[in-house]
Amino acid sequence: MNKKGLRFSPSLCITHDCNLQCIYCYQKHDGDNKMSLETAKKCVNWIFENKPEKMEEIEISFIGGEPLLEFDLMKKVFEYTHQMDPKVKFLFFATTNGTLLTEEMKQWFTKYKKYFYLGLSLDGMQETHNHNRSNSFDDIDIQFFQETWKDQNVKMTLSEFSLNNLAENIKYIHSLGFNITGANLAEGDFDWENEEYIKILIPQLKDLVDFYLKNDNIPLCPIFDKRLDLCQAKEKYRRKWCGIGEGTIFFDTDGTMYPCSFVTPMTFSTDELKDIQKTDFLNHDNFIDEDCLQNCYIYPICGVCHASNYLENKTFKERNKKRCQIQKMIALFIADYRSKWILKNPDGLKGYELYHNIEAIKTIKALYEREFATL
Repeated sequence: MNKKGLRFSPSLCITHDCNLQCIYCYQKHDGDNKMSLETAKKCVNWIFENKPEKMEEIEISFIGGEPLLEFDLMKKVFEYTHQMDPKVKFLFFATTNGTLLTEEMKQWFTKYKKYFYLGLSLDGMQETHNHNRSNSFDDIDIQFFQETWKDQNVKMTLSEFSLNNLAENIKYIHSLGFNITGANLAEGDFDWENEEYIKILIPQLKDLVDFYLKNDNIPLCPIFDKRLDLCQAKEKYRRKWCGIGEGTIFFDTDGTMYPCSFVTPMTFSTDELKDIQKTDFLNHDNFIDEDCLQNCYIYPICGVCHASNYLENKTFKERNKKRCQIQKMIALFIADYRSKWILKNPDGLKGYELYHNIEAIKTIKALYEREFATL
Protein backbone atom coordinates (compact mmCIF):
# COMPACT_ATOMS: atom_id res chain seq x y z
CA MET A 1 0.00 0.00 0.00
CA ASN A 2 1.19 3.53 -0.61
CA LYS A 3 0.29 6.45 1.63
CA LYS A 4 -2.90 7.07 -0.30
CA GLY A 5 -4.03 3.48 0.23
CA LEU A 6 -3.73 2.57 -3.45
CA ARG A 7 -2.63 -0.98 -4.00
CA PHE A 8 -0.08 -1.67 -6.71
CA SER A 9 0.60 -5.40 -6.90
CA PRO A 10 1.91 -6.41 -10.32
CA SER A 11 2.55 -10.08 -11.06
CA LEU A 12 4.78 -12.04 -13.40
CA CYS A 13 3.59 -15.33 -14.85
CA ILE A 14 6.85 -17.23 -15.11
CA THR A 15 5.40 -20.52 -16.38
CA HIS A 16 2.15 -21.97 -17.70
CA ASP A 17 3.19 -25.39 -16.45
CA CYS A 18 2.02 -27.12 -13.27
CA ASN A 19 2.90 -30.43 -11.66
CA LEU A 20 -0.64 -31.02 -10.32
CA GLN A 21 -4.05 -31.46 -11.88
CA CYS A 22 -6.45 -29.94 -9.37
CA ILE A 23 -10.08 -30.85 -9.98
CA TYR A 24 -11.23 -27.22 -10.14
CA CYS A 25 -8.43 -25.78 -12.25
CA TYR A 26 -9.73 -23.77 -15.21
CA GLN A 27 -6.30 -23.07 -16.73
CA LYS A 28 -4.68 -24.67 -19.76
CA HIS A 29 -1.16 -25.77 -18.83
CA ASP A 30 1.75 -25.77 -21.26
CA GLY A 31 5.15 -27.05 -20.19
CA ASP A 32 6.96 -25.19 -22.96
CA ASN A 33 5.55 -21.77 -22.11
CA LYS A 34 7.86 -20.05 -19.62
CA MET A 35 9.31 -16.58 -19.09
CA SER A 36 12.91 -15.76 -20.03
CA LEU A 37 15.19 -13.75 -17.77
CA GLU A 38 15.40 -11.00 -20.39
CA THR A 39 11.60 -10.67 -20.45
CA ALA A 40 11.41 -10.73 -16.65
CA LYS A 41 13.94 -7.89 -16.42
CA LYS A 42 11.89 -5.81 -18.85
CA CYS A 43 8.79 -6.40 -16.72
CA VAL A 44 10.62 -5.35 -13.54
CA ASN A 45 11.92 -2.23 -15.29
CA TRP A 46 8.37 -1.32 -16.32
CA ILE A 47 7.13 -1.84 -12.77
CA PHE A 48 9.72 0.50 -11.28
CA GLU A 49 9.20 3.09 -14.02
CA ASN A 50 5.41 3.08 -13.62
CA LYS A 51 4.90 2.69 -9.90
CA PRO A 52 2.54 5.26 -8.32
CA GLU A 53 4.20 8.43 -7.09
CA LYS A 54 5.45 8.39 -3.51
CA MET A 55 5.01 4.63 -3.28
CA GLU A 56 7.53 3.39 -0.75
CA GLU A 57 7.08 -0.34 -1.24
CA ILE A 58 6.33 -2.50 -4.27
CA GLU A 59 4.86 -6.00 -4.08
CA ILE A 60 5.73 -8.26 -7.00
CA SER A 61 4.11 -11.68 -7.31
CA PHE A 62 5.33 -14.73 -9.18
CA ILE A 63 2.53 -16.94 -10.41
CA GLY A 64 1.91 -19.79 -12.83
CA GLY A 65 1.15 -22.60 -13.27
CA GLU A 66 3.32 -23.58 -10.36
CA PRO A 67 6.02 -20.90 -9.87
CA LEU A 68 8.47 -23.17 -8.05
CA LEU A 69 9.03 -24.97 -11.37
CA GLU A 70 11.03 -21.85 -12.27
CA PHE A 71 12.88 -21.38 -8.99
CA ASP A 72 16.17 -20.44 -10.66
CA LEU A 73 14.45 -17.66 -12.61
CA MET A 74 12.81 -16.33 -9.43
CA LYS A 75 16.23 -16.13 -7.76
CA LYS A 76 17.74 -14.23 -10.69
CA VAL A 77 14.84 -11.77 -10.83
CA PHE A 78 15.14 -11.25 -7.08
CA GLU A 79 18.85 -10.50 -7.45
CA TYR A 80 18.20 -8.15 -10.38
CA THR A 81 15.52 -6.25 -8.45
CA HIS A 82 17.94 -5.81 -5.55
CA GLN A 83 19.95 -3.57 -7.88
CA MET A 84 17.04 -1.23 -8.59
CA ASP A 85 16.24 2.05 -6.84
CA PRO A 86 17.47 1.62 -3.23
CA LYS A 87 14.86 4.14 -2.04
CA VAL A 88 12.04 1.80 -2.99
CA LYS A 89 11.45 -1.24 -0.81
CA PHE A 90 10.14 -4.35 -2.47
CA LEU A 91 8.56 -7.63 -1.45
CA PHE A 92 8.20 -10.74 -3.54
CA PHE A 93 5.36 -13.18 -3.16
CA ALA A 94 4.45 -16.49 -4.76
CA THR A 95 1.48 -18.78 -4.21
CA THR A 96 2.58 -22.39 -4.37
CA ASN A 97 1.16 -25.88 -3.97
CA GLY A 98 4.20 -26.56 -1.79
CA THR A 99 5.07 -29.93 -3.29
CA LEU A 100 8.32 -29.02 -5.06
CA LEU A 101 10.32 -27.50 -2.23
CA THR A 102 13.83 -28.95 -2.06
CA GLU A 103 16.36 -28.45 0.73
CA GLU A 104 18.17 -25.93 -1.48
CA MET A 105 14.96 -23.95 -1.93
CA LYS A 106 14.18 -24.06 1.78
CA GLN A 107 17.62 -22.69 2.64
CA TRP A 108 17.27 -19.87 0.11
CA PHE A 109 13.75 -18.89 1.20
CA THR A 110 14.79 -19.01 4.85
CA LYS A 111 17.68 -16.64 4.09
CA TYR A 112 15.42 -14.13 2.32
CA LYS A 113 12.16 -14.69 4.20
CA LYS A 114 11.84 -10.99 5.08
CA TYR A 115 11.76 -10.09 1.39
CA PHE A 116 10.15 -13.15 -0.18
CA TYR A 117 6.94 -14.77 1.03
CA LEU A 118 5.51 -18.08 -0.09
CA GLY A 119 1.77 -18.50 0.28
CA LEU A 120 0.58 -22.09 0.57
CA SER A 121 -2.53 -23.44 -1.13
CA LEU A 122 -4.07 -25.90 1.31
CA ASP A 123 -7.68 -27.06 1.06
CA GLY A 124 -7.96 -28.50 4.55
CA MET A 125 -7.51 -31.97 6.00
CA GLN A 126 -5.67 -34.70 4.15
CA GLU A 127 -8.73 -36.36 2.61
CA THR A 128 -10.17 -33.11 1.25
CA HIS A 129 -6.84 -31.77 0.02
CA ASN A 130 -5.94 -35.03 -1.69
CA HIS A 131 -9.33 -35.18 -3.44
CA ASN A 132 -9.01 -31.62 -4.71
CA ARG A 133 -5.29 -31.41 -5.39
CA SER A 134 -3.87 -34.59 -6.92
CA ASN A 135 -3.13 -36.53 -3.72
CA SER A 136 -0.41 -34.04 -2.84
CA PHE A 137 -0.93 -33.59 0.92
CA ASP A 138 2.00 -35.77 1.99
CA ASP A 139 4.34 -33.94 -0.39
CA ILE A 140 3.96 -30.65 1.51
CA ASP A 141 6.34 -29.70 4.30
CA ILE A 142 3.69 -27.84 6.31
CA GLN A 143 6.10 -27.34 9.19
CA PHE A 144 8.43 -25.34 6.94
CA PHE A 145 5.65 -22.86 6.15
CA GLN A 146 4.63 -22.68 9.82
CA GLU A 147 8.17 -21.86 10.97
CA THR A 148 9.30 -19.63 8.11
CA TRP A 149 6.29 -17.35 7.61
CA LYS A 150 4.34 -17.44 10.88
CA ASP A 151 1.97 -14.67 9.83
CA GLN A 152 1.41 -15.84 6.27
CA ASN A 153 -2.13 -16.88 5.38
CA VAL A 154 -3.26 -20.03 3.62
CA LYS A 155 -5.40 -20.01 0.48
CA MET A 156 -8.11 -22.66 0.19
CA THR A 157 -10.51 -23.36 -2.67
CA LEU A 158 -13.85 -25.08 -2.14
CA SER A 159 -15.07 -27.84 -4.40
CA GLU A 160 -18.33 -29.76 -3.91
CA PHE A 161 -16.32 -32.36 -2.00
CA SER A 162 -15.00 -29.68 0.40
CA LEU A 163 -18.47 -28.72 1.59
CA ASN A 164 -19.18 -31.92 3.51
CA ASN A 165 -16.39 -31.18 5.98
CA LEU A 166 -16.01 -27.43 5.54
CA ALA A 167 -16.03 -26.62 9.26
CA GLU A 168 -13.46 -29.29 10.11
CA ASN A 169 -11.26 -28.24 7.19
CA ILE A 170 -11.25 -24.61 8.33
CA LYS A 171 -10.70 -25.55 11.98
CA TYR A 172 -7.85 -27.82 10.92
CA ILE A 173 -6.08 -25.01 9.06
CA HIS A 174 -6.47 -22.75 12.10
CA SER A 175 -5.09 -25.54 14.30
CA LEU A 176 -1.89 -25.38 12.26
CA GLY A 177 -1.54 -21.72 13.22
CA PHE A 178 -2.59 -20.35 9.83
CA ASN A 179 -5.16 -17.72 9.06
CA ILE A 180 -7.13 -18.07 5.84
CA THR A 181 -6.87 -15.51 3.06
CA GLY A 182 -9.29 -17.20 0.66
CA ALA A 183 -12.13 -19.68 1.00
CA ASN A 184 -13.73 -19.32 -2.38
CA LEU A 185 -16.20 -21.45 -4.30
CA ALA A 186 -14.35 -22.98 -7.24
CA GLU A 187 -14.64 -21.33 -10.62
CA GLY A 188 -15.48 -23.22 -13.79
CA ASP A 189 -17.95 -26.02 -14.37
CA PHE A 190 -19.50 -26.30 -10.91
CA ASP A 191 -23.26 -26.36 -10.32
CA TRP A 192 -23.47 -24.05 -7.31
CA GLU A 193 -27.24 -23.70 -7.86
CA ASN A 194 -27.73 -27.23 -6.58
CA GLU A 195 -29.97 -27.06 -3.50
CA GLU A 196 -28.20 -30.06 -2.01
CA TYR A 197 -25.07 -27.95 -1.51
CA ILE A 198 -27.05 -25.46 0.56
CA LYS A 199 -28.42 -28.28 2.71
CA ILE A 200 -24.87 -29.56 3.22
CA LEU A 201 -23.54 -26.11 4.09
CA ILE A 202 -26.13 -25.23 6.74
CA PRO A 203 -24.74 -27.45 9.55
CA GLN A 204 -21.19 -26.58 8.49
CA LEU A 205 -21.82 -22.86 8.86
CA LYS A 206 -23.63 -23.38 12.18
CA ASP A 207 -20.54 -25.20 13.42
CA LEU A 208 -18.30 -22.35 12.26
CA VAL A 209 -20.46 -19.72 13.98
CA ASP A 210 -20.00 -21.58 17.28
CA PHE A 211 -16.28 -22.07 16.64
CA TYR A 212 -15.51 -18.42 15.95
CA LEU A 213 -17.63 -17.24 18.90
CA LYS A 214 -15.72 -19.54 21.24
CA ASN A 215 -12.38 -18.62 19.68
CA ASP A 216 -12.71 -14.90 19.07
CA ASN A 217 -8.92 -14.53 19.17
CA ILE A 218 -8.76 -16.30 15.78
CA PRO A 219 -9.29 -14.01 12.77
CA LEU A 220 -12.42 -14.84 10.82
CA CYS A 221 -12.07 -16.70 7.56
CA PRO A 222 -13.26 -14.73 4.49
CA ILE A 223 -16.65 -16.46 4.60
CA PHE A 224 -17.55 -14.58 7.80
CA ASP A 225 -15.23 -11.58 7.61
CA LYS A 226 -17.76 -9.15 6.14
CA ARG A 227 -18.88 -5.68 7.22
CA LEU A 228 -22.65 -5.96 7.49
CA ASP A 229 -22.99 -2.24 8.16
CA LEU A 230 -22.04 -1.57 4.52
CA CYS A 231 -25.36 -3.08 3.44
CA GLN A 232 -27.00 0.02 4.87
CA ALA A 233 -25.05 2.29 2.55
CA LYS A 234 -24.89 0.46 -0.77
CA GLU A 235 -25.31 3.70 -2.72
CA LYS A 236 -21.58 4.26 -2.06
CA TYR A 237 -20.64 1.08 -3.86
CA ARG A 238 -20.62 2.06 -7.52
CA ARG A 239 -17.11 0.72 -7.81
CA LYS A 240 -15.17 -2.33 -8.87
CA TRP A 241 -14.47 -5.03 -6.33
CA CYS A 242 -10.79 -5.29 -7.21
CA GLY A 243 -7.95 -3.51 -8.98
CA ILE A 244 -8.45 -5.21 -12.33
CA GLY A 245 -6.81 -3.17 -15.06
CA GLU A 246 -5.19 -0.80 -12.55
CA GLY A 247 -3.20 -2.12 -9.59
CA THR A 248 -3.24 -5.81 -10.54
CA ILE A 249 -1.16 -5.61 -13.71
CA PHE A 250 -0.20 -9.07 -14.96
CA PHE A 251 2.69 -9.92 -17.29
CA ASP A 252 2.36 -13.16 -19.21
CA THR A 253 5.38 -15.33 -20.02
CA ASP A 254 6.08 -13.39 -23.24
CA GLY A 255 5.84 -10.03 -21.45
CA THR A 256 2.36 -9.19 -22.75
CA MET A 257 0.50 -7.10 -20.21
CA TYR A 258 -3.01 -8.09 -19.06
CA PRO A 259 -5.37 -6.51 -16.50
CA CYS A 260 -5.06 -9.21 -13.82
CA SER A 261 -3.74 -12.69 -13.12
CA PHE A 262 -7.09 -14.30 -14.04
CA VAL A 263 -7.05 -12.75 -17.51
CA THR A 264 -4.46 -14.87 -19.23
CA PRO A 265 -4.05 -17.10 -22.30
CA MET A 266 -4.26 -20.02 -19.88
CA THR A 267 -7.92 -19.11 -19.29
CA PHE A 268 -9.25 -17.16 -22.27
CA SER A 269 -9.09 -17.50 -26.05
CA THR A 270 -7.23 -15.02 -28.24
CA ASP A 271 -10.50 -13.41 -29.36
CA GLU A 272 -11.73 -13.11 -25.78
CA LEU A 273 -8.47 -11.49 -24.72
CA LYS A 274 -8.72 -8.96 -27.55
CA ASP A 275 -12.27 -8.09 -26.45
CA ILE A 276 -11.19 -7.78 -22.81
CA GLN A 277 -8.32 -5.46 -23.71
CA LYS A 278 -10.81 -2.99 -25.24
CA THR A 279 -12.37 -2.38 -21.82
CA ASP A 280 -11.99 0.99 -20.12
CA PHE A 281 -10.86 -0.31 -16.73
CA LEU A 282 -10.92 3.16 -15.18
CA ASN A 283 -14.66 3.43 -15.74
CA HIS A 284 -16.20 1.52 -12.85
CA ASP A 285 -19.63 1.53 -14.51
CA ASN A 286 -18.26 -1.12 -16.88
CA PHE A 287 -18.18 -3.50 -13.90
CA ILE A 288 -21.46 -2.71 -12.16
CA ASP A 289 -24.34 -5.17 -12.38
CA GLU A 290 -27.22 -2.70 -12.10
CA ASP A 291 -29.74 -5.41 -11.22
CA CYS A 292 -27.63 -6.54 -8.26
CA LEU A 293 -26.81 -3.00 -7.17
CA GLN A 294 -30.42 -1.82 -7.19
CA ASN A 295 -32.23 -4.94 -6.02
CA CYS A 296 -29.93 -6.98 -3.77
CA TYR A 297 -29.53 -5.85 -0.17
CA ILE A 298 -26.33 -7.84 0.39
CA TYR A 299 -24.62 -6.43 -2.70
CA PRO A 300 -21.92 -4.65 -0.63
CA ILE A 301 -20.78 -7.91 1.01
CA CYS A 302 -21.23 -10.20 -1.97
CA GLY A 303 -17.69 -10.07 -3.30
CA VAL A 304 -17.09 -10.93 -6.90
CA CYS A 305 -14.26 -11.67 -9.29
CA HIS A 306 -14.95 -9.60 -12.37
CA ALA A 307 -12.83 -11.84 -14.57
CA SER A 308 -14.81 -14.88 -13.45
CA ASN A 309 -17.96 -13.01 -14.49
CA TYR A 310 -16.47 -12.64 -17.95
CA LEU A 311 -15.55 -16.32 -17.97
CA GLU A 312 -19.17 -17.21 -17.24
CA ASN A 313 -21.10 -14.52 -19.12
CA LYS A 314 -18.60 -12.95 -21.57
CA THR A 315 -19.11 -9.58 -19.89
CA PHE A 316 -17.75 -7.89 -16.78
CA LYS A 317 -21.08 -6.24 -15.95
CA GLU A 318 -23.27 -9.29 -15.43
CA ARG A 319 -22.58 -11.29 -12.30
CA ASN A 320 -22.70 -15.04 -12.07
CA LYS A 321 -26.18 -15.48 -10.59
CA LYS A 322 -25.69 -19.21 -10.01
CA ARG A 323 -24.27 -18.37 -6.59
CA CYS A 324 -27.07 -16.12 -5.38
CA GLN A 325 -28.78 -18.70 -3.16
CA ILE A 326 -25.56 -19.73 -1.48
CA GLN A 327 -24.57 -16.09 -0.93
CA LYS A 328 -27.94 -15.30 0.67
CA MET A 329 -27.64 -18.29 2.96
CA ILE A 330 -24.09 -17.35 3.93
CA ALA A 331 -25.31 -13.81 4.67
CA LEU A 332 -27.84 -15.28 7.11
CA PHE A 333 -25.07 -17.01 9.03
CA ILE A 334 -22.90 -13.90 8.98
CA ALA A 335 -25.84 -12.05 10.53
CA ASP A 336 -26.28 -14.84 13.09
CA TYR A 337 -22.61 -14.70 14.02
CA ARG A 338 -22.55 -10.92 14.23
CA SER A 339 -25.68 -10.75 16.43
CA LYS A 340 -24.22 -13.28 18.87
CA TRP A 341 -20.86 -11.50 18.80
CA ILE A 342 -22.52 -8.20 19.71
CA LEU A 343 -24.28 -9.85 22.66
CA LYS A 344 -20.97 -11.35 23.78
CA ASN A 345 -19.10 -8.06 23.26
CA PRO A 346 -21.63 -5.30 24.15
CA ASP A 347 -18.94 -2.62 24.02
CA GLY A 348 -17.32 -3.92 20.82
CA LEU A 349 -19.19 -1.55 18.50
CA LYS A 350 -20.23 2.03 19.07
CA GLY A 351 -22.60 4.61 17.63
CA TYR A 352 -23.54 4.42 13.99
CA GLU A 353 -21.47 1.27 13.43
CA LEU A 354 -23.48 -0.59 16.05
CA TYR A 355 -26.78 0.82 14.75
CA HIS A 356 -26.04 -0.10 11.11
CA ASN A 357 -24.93 -3.60 12.09
CA ILE A 358 -28.13 -4.19 14.03
CA GLU A 359 -30.25 -2.85 11.17
CA ALA A 360 -28.40 -5.06 8.69
CA ILE A 361 -28.88 -8.13 10.89
CA LYS A 362 -32.61 -7.47 11.16
CA THR A 363 -33.00 -6.82 7.44
CA ILE A 364 -31.05 -9.90 6.31
CA LYS A 365 -33.06 -12.15 8.60
CA ALA A 366 -36.33 -10.61 7.44
CA LEU A 367 -35.38 -11.04 3.79
CA TYR A 368 -33.96 -14.55 3.77
CA GLU A 369 -34.91 -16.60 6.86
CA ARG A 370 -38.21 -17.78 5.42
CA GLU A 371 -36.54 -18.73 2.14
CA PHE A 372 -34.31 -21.29 3.87
CA ALA A 373 -36.65 -22.33 6.70
CA THR A 374 -37.57 -25.67 5.14
CA LEU A 375 -34.00 -26.77 4.34
